[in-house]
Amino acid sequence: MQYLTAPEGGAPEPIATEEALAQCIATLRGGAGPFAVDAERASGFRYSSRAYLIQIFRRGGGLHLIDPIPLAGSKLIAELNSLLCSDEVIIHASSQDLPCLREFGIDPSSLFDTELGARIAGFPKVGLATLCEELLEISLAKEHSAADWSTRPLPQEWLDYAALDVLVLIDLREKIVQSLESSSKAKYAQEEFRAALSAPLNKERKDPWRKTSGIHLMKSRRDLAIVRALWSERDRIAAQIDMAPGRLLSDAIIIDVAMKKPKSKSEFLDFPSVKMRIKREHVRERIDHWWEMIEAAYAIPEHEWPETRARGEGLPAPRIWKEKFPLAHARLTHARHHVSQLSTTLNIPIENLLTPEYLRRVIFDDGRERKNEFSAALVDQVKSRLKELGARNWQIDLLSEALAHCLTEELPLPAPETPPAE
Repeated sequence: MQYLTAPEGGAPEPIATEEALAQCIATLRGGAGPFAVDAERASGFRYSSRAYLIQIFRRGGGLHLIDPIPLAGSKLIAELNSLLCSDEVIIHASSQDLPCLREFGIDPSSLFDTELGARIAGFPKVGLATLCEELLEISLAKEHSAADWSTRPLPQEWLDYAALDVLVLIDLREKIVQSLESSSKAKYAQEEFRAALSAPLNKERKDPWRKTSGIHLMKSRRDLAIVRALWSERDRIAAQIDMAPGRLLSDAIIIDVAMKKPKSKSEFLDFPSVKMRIKREHVRERIDHWWEMIEAAYAIPEHEWPETRARGEGLPAPRIWKEKFPLAHARLTHARHHVSQLSTTLNIPIENLLTPEYLRRVIFDDGRERKNEFSAALVDQVKSRLKELGARNWQIDLLSEALAHCLTEELPLPAPETPPAE
C-alpha cells in the first residue's frame, strides 16, 4: 500500500490571475483524454456553497489549482468551460460539486461520477479514500477534508491534499469502468451520469425550517411556530454575514427554546446548549437579539401557527399506512421485498435501484383502496408514473412489471421475524 500525502514535487500555487488562467487553459489543451475535476467548499463555515478552490488534472495537460474568488466573472472562464466540454469530466460525488462549479461557470457536458459508478458497480464503500485503497492500493491523507477552505492564504499541506483528490481520479475511473463492464452495468451507470447532469441543482425546498434537527420532538403548532421564527431569523443573518447557520445558532438551541420556553434571558442562558456556544463571539454578541426574537416568537398569534404537517409536502408517513391505508400497506410490503431481492441479485444499493420516494408514490398513488388485476395496461401505467417521477429507463425496465404485480396484492407479507436476544 502506497501512502500519499502530497503529489510529487508538491502542489502548484493556486491560479489567481487571468494571465495564469490563460496559461492553464493552453496547457490543458495540450493534453489528451478526460479531465479530472474537484472543488473545495467551506461547508460548516460559510453560508454560501461557492467553491473556494477548483482542481483540474489531465494527462499530458498537467495539474492546476484555481482560486475562483479573484477570478469570478473572468471572460476566460467560458473558454475553460468550452475546453472541459470537449471531453469527459470525472468528478467524485458530482451532486456535491456541480452546484459550485456551475456557479463559477464550469458546466460539463459529459460526466463520469466515480462515487456513483462505484455504487452501481456494487462496491460496499464508495468514499474516495476507501476506493483508492481497494482499487489502486493507494492510501490518501484525509485530515483536511473538513477544513475552512475560505482561509487565505491556503496552507501548502491543504493544497497538497486537494491536489491528490484529482490526481487519482483518472486511474480510479478506469478501474470502475472495468468493474461495470464485467458486471454488465455500464449502461446503467451512463444513464445515471446523464441524469446527474440534467438534475435540478439547489432546488428550493418548501418550508426548509422543517428540516431542523430534532423537530420531531415538537408537540404542538405553537412549538413549530417558535422553531420557524428562530430558524428564519438565523437564516436571514447567516446569509447576510456569510456564515454557516449552525455556527450562528445551533439547531439544538432552537429546539430547546421551543420545548422548554424559557421565561427570562437568564433562564435561556442557563441552557446547556447555550452554554456550549456562548464562548463564541458571534453567539455572545447577539444574545440580546436572540432573546428579543424568542419573545417575539412567543407572541405569534395562533392563526399564524404552522400546521403540524405542511400541506402537500408529500405522502403520509408509511408507518400509518397499515392502519389508515391497509391496501397500500400490503402492496408496499411486496414492493419493498421485491426491490430488496433485486438489489441483492444485481449488487446495487436499494436507493440506487429506485429512489424510495418513487417506490412509495407508485404504490400509494394507485387508488390506495382500489383492487387491481394484472394487465399490460397496469404495467404501462407503472412505467408512465416512474418516468414522470424521474426514474431512469434501466430502472423502469427492471421494475415496472414486478411493481404492477405488487399493485394487485391485497394481503401484506408477514413482517420478518426478529431473532430473540441472547
